Amino acid sequence: MTNNSSAAGNSAIGIHDLSFATTEFVLPHTALADYNGTEIGKYHLGIGQRSMSVPAADEDIVTLGAAAAAPIIARHGAEGIRTVVFATESSIDQAKSAGVYVHSLLGLPSAARVVELKQACYGATAALQFAIGLVHRDPGHRVLVIASDVSKYDLDSPGEATQGAAAVAMLIGADPALVRIEGPSGLFTADVMDFWRPNYRDTALVDGQDSINAYLQAAQGAWKDYTEQGGRALEEFSAFCYHQPFTKMAYKAHRHLLNYCGHEVDEATVARHIGQTTAYNSVVGNSYTASVYLALAALLDRADDMTGQAIGFLSYGSGSVAEFFGGTVVPGYREHLRTAAHREAIERRKPVDYARYRALHERSFPADGGDHPTPSETTGPFRLAGLRDHKRLYESC
Repeated sequence: MTNNSSAAGNSAIGIHDLSFATTEFVLPHTALADYNGTEIGKYHLGIGQRSMSVPAADEDIVTLGAAAAAPIIARHGAEGIRTVVFATESSIDQAKSAGVYVHSLLGLPSAARVVELKQACYGATAALQFAIGLVHRDPGHRVLVIASDVSKYDLDSPGEATQGAAAVAMLIGADPALVRIEGPSGLFTADVMDFWRPNYRDTALVDGQDSINAYLQAAQGAWKDYTEQGGRALEEFSAFCYHQPFTKMAYKAHRHLLNYCGHEVDEATVARHIGQTTAYNSVVGNSYTASVYLALAALLDRADDMTGQAIGFLSYGSGSVAEFFGGTVVPGYREHLRTAAHREAIERRKPVDYARYRALHERSFPADGGDHPTPSETTGPFRLAGLRDHKRLYESC
């Protein structure tokens, strides 16, 4: 049975606004290939990546998250935003939510709850679903969901080419202007060690082949549960937004899903379902929690009119948790897009050579509690000013 109801009975709840931000710098994959002697086709064709966003010394998940959310507050104001949910797997503190810093930078009212969510790359989807529940309880409530991450692997490791950084902010509310989120969700959880980052490490550990297999298993399991919950048939979706640790993974996952559902794997169909969603991720790199919603931004910014069309979302977080759900594009959505701003966020990045990228990658704060200012590099609206008495200091630019 197909269930086209929204997430809150007869009320339309979903994504009212969406904005993303990325870093000051970018490393083209040609520079990485020149350094390590890799054939560039392995990056451009093999994993579908062309460049990776690189944070400046004074950029982190807080500055990126605040930069992504600021345009939403400028357009809609803070009224009714009583919850901020910050999803990340690049947490800067074991106790304090990164969202509290963002709350302060944006000047949001004190009558609000702010929390941080973690489950690898899945966290933003958990935040979205929790936000829908809050709006269902109080339709006047709006929730600011922020997904912000810096993907970081060891230098000279296989994962190095998939790094990236970005933040996506979404305003969740009733009568959404962009995408109405539908009710059925397919869920899947399995305890696997395909990707993880212990507290004592700055970089993640990953078993590449195990991670791909775990992703495909989770996608299949989430879809199976989705159909058992009364979700749409596969052919009802016009496009699919997958988590993209590298963009070719979305194609691999979609082929797997088509095979599982007994559909012929026609490459033209796969490209039609996936192609528009990879434009931003292919030049930003892996943005972890933000990835699937960066795919949505690319789709809405680039596709022909999608009014009334259904989009499938597959969110995957290593370890592993996955969710499949659907959304319907709302009439008039194009009037609310931020296409020019999104393209500017990507085009404004300054290319760096491999040596400069390597220095930024290896930079870290001393742990002595001293006064450690950061060099002023970002031209974004917010910056990490430094560390003093073990406290991170942020400022508006």
